[in-house]
Amino acid sequence: MNFADLELDERLLSALEAQHFNRPTPIQQAAIPALLNGEDVLAGAATGTGKTAAFVLPALQHLIDNPKHSHWPRILMLAPTRELALQIRGVVRQLSANMTVRSMVISGGFAQNKQIENLGNPFQILIATPGRLLNLLEQEEVELSELEMVIIDEADRMLDMGLGPDVYALLDALPGDFQAALFSATLAGSSIQRFADKLLDNPTVIQVDAANQQSTQVQQIVYFADDRAHKEKLLQAIVNDPSCQSAIVFCNKKERAISLADWLQQQEISATVLHGDFIQAKRLEKVQKFREGKIKVLVATDVASRGLDLLNITHVINYDLPLRGDLYIHRIGRTGRAQNVGIAISLVEGHEIKELERIQYHLQRTLPVGKIEGLEARFSLKKSKAPNKKKPHKKKAAKAALKKKK
Repeated sequence: MNFADLELDERLLSALEAQHFNRPTPIQQAAIPALLNGEDVLAGAATGTGKTAAFVLPALQHLIDNPKHSHWPRILMLAPTRELALQIRGVVRQLSANMTVRSMVISGGFAQNKQIENLGNPFQILIATPGRLLNLLEQEEVELSELEMVIIDEADRMLDMGLGPDVYALLDALPGDFQAALFSATLAGSSIQRFADKLLDNPTVIQVDAANQQSTQVQQIVYFADDRAHKEKLLQAIVNDPSCQSAIVFCNKKERAISLADWLQQQEISATVLHGDFIQAKRLEKVQKFREGKIKVLVATDVASRGLDLLNITHVINYDLPLRGDLYIHRIGRTGRAQNVGIAISLVEGHEIKELERIQYHLQRTLPVGKIEGLEARFSLKKSKAPNKKKPHKKKAAKAALKKKK
């Protein structure tokens, strides 16, 4: 199947070709026809499967098929974070390059007065985070009565972040007659079901790449490390390998990320750090430098990595193992995107074996273990699981000795 088979307008097909999007991904093949047919959709798709285009293309096609002058938005796309909202807007701009479409982002992290000023101009697509949009709605600075389509992206992450009450309040304020879609990494759990029941009417349910599955375009491997110094040497060897063109290195804590980025710079490796405390302008500046190849290694925390839209990352490196399997899936989904292949490497010390086992249980598979010549670990999984031979208790040993004498 190709995009032309989906009966998309020539303007959209031309934009797809310009972005080198050749064939629709499974989530696009399933979701686009349903949305074009006017159906509500409940879709589960893992990170990196092309789900953003799966709802942006039908939204743009809707505007093409139903031309109408309107001051207020006709399409609302809700995202959990400002980074993801900006990513969605980037896709909207790419795919509407041959159209006259105006979109706007409403999110925290930007000056609210400026956003209110921009609302004075007509636009068709509103991309927003729940909190800021609800705030502007309560101030009567934005009108949502003309909505024809509502799309919620990464619904499970919204719930994890505690945004459920804001989203429910928004849904209560929306008019009743609109097409809706809800996209989530997982469709499991009562919370997602309640979310869907509130928003959707007899939805078409689509599940592509369940939450415990990872992209087949990502090669995964584990390297064992004896200690922190050994882990640093492994990291240095990996990023200095010619195959590593750009890498995201994940740490669990901000302080570790800052320290590691400084250490990489001392090794004359181009690196910068990204964590949740940076203001939005600084975050965007760092990401742009990384995207342009001016920085080779981005050391990031999980909070900072949400919504990153970077297509050419060759390596994802777990310097610290995440504490949950779904976070592991999210991390490695930063590579192997847009039909590219990628490598995901986890550096594992002995005290991280439980985290590794938790991830493997989530994946329902054992990750292969590799070695770098000259940097082999003394530590191994077999050794770590060797039974402890306890010395006999002194009193018990004494009693046993007395019995032998008798």
